Amino acid sequence: MVYHSSFVDEEGITEACGCPLLPLKSHIRGPAPVSDQDKSDIADEAITFFRANVFFRNFDIQSPADKLLIYLTFYINVALKRLEGCRTLAEGTKAIINLGLENVPVPGEPGFRFPGLFALPQSREEAELLRNYLKQIREETSGRLLSVAYRANGTPNKWWLAFAKRKFMNIILP
Repeated sequence: MVYHSSFVDEEGITEACGCPLLPLKSHIRGPAPVSDQDKSDIADEAITFFRANVFFRNFDIQSPADKLLIYLTFYINVALKRLEGCRTLAEGTKAIINLGLENVPVPGEPGFRFPGLFALPQSREEAELLRNYLKQIREETSGRLLSVAYRANGTPNKWWLAFAKRKFMNIILP
């Protein structure tokens, strides 16, 4: 059984293109609402469930938050692929920063890996809202991923980087 998001019935959550804009424990500016620092957020869930969920070819979506979990699981897979050749935390940080500077495609644009996962944007404002949210959540997830992919002494954690070889839902990474 695949691990699903616990953010099933969140009240007052806005959506963009069918993607819930869930709160984040973030210091990065963006459209995400601010979450309590002592509560787990969707980025924590994605990192926690990644090593189990990456083995599945199918993912039964039970809530809109599961769509975001799928997106983040794929993003973590891409990030680990970039970190695979980095032997130090400094090299890994540089690779993650470069990944964060890349363009973030939204549904309907070339390069968006999950056509049909999110609805097409109804307006340019909705597309920009989703793009900014995805950029913010990717940056936040990247920072947290570095803390688990590398040990305190700056060496790679092989128990995390070994998962760079996996293909999530049989999607081939670029």
